[in-house]
Amino acid sequence: MKFQGFLHLNIRCSKSDMPAIEKFYGDVLGLKTGYRPNFKFGGMWLYDNKDPIVHVSARFPEGSIVKDKHSGSVDHIAFKASGAVDFRKRLKKLGVEFEEQNIENAGYQVFLYDPVGTKLEFNFLNEIVPDAVPVGTTADANIR
Repeated sequence: MKFQGFLHLNIRCSKSDMPAIEKFYGDVLGLKTGYRPNFKFGGMWLYDNKDPIVHVSARFPEGSIVKDKHSGSVDHIAFKASGAVDFRKRLKKLGVEFEEQNIENAGYQVFLYDPVGTKLEFNFLNEIVPDAVPVGTTADANIR
């Protein structure tokens, strides 16, 4: 077996969480809802161009997700990205809370949480963000 890359991440939620998830991933990452097979449970697929990279499965009962406490075995999902200055401006304009760190030889990183508490990390290698945190700063999200 040879690892050939990343296809998608799957987020579980309740049906009432879906509009907030769709808005969040649309506003923050520019993902669009697209084709999804007719599974026996509710959900949606969110696309980056032609790739459905975020799958949402409405399989949890209402009220079963505790959004402010980590309870799963996956700590976070990290994305390699570019355009740190514009991304940071977008988050501020949208009022999305985020933490940032700037690690020598690792680069500028942003951490944020989606509406159901999934921690997302965005890595901007070799990018300078003039008004961001200084090199050597570690985000609290990375030590919780």
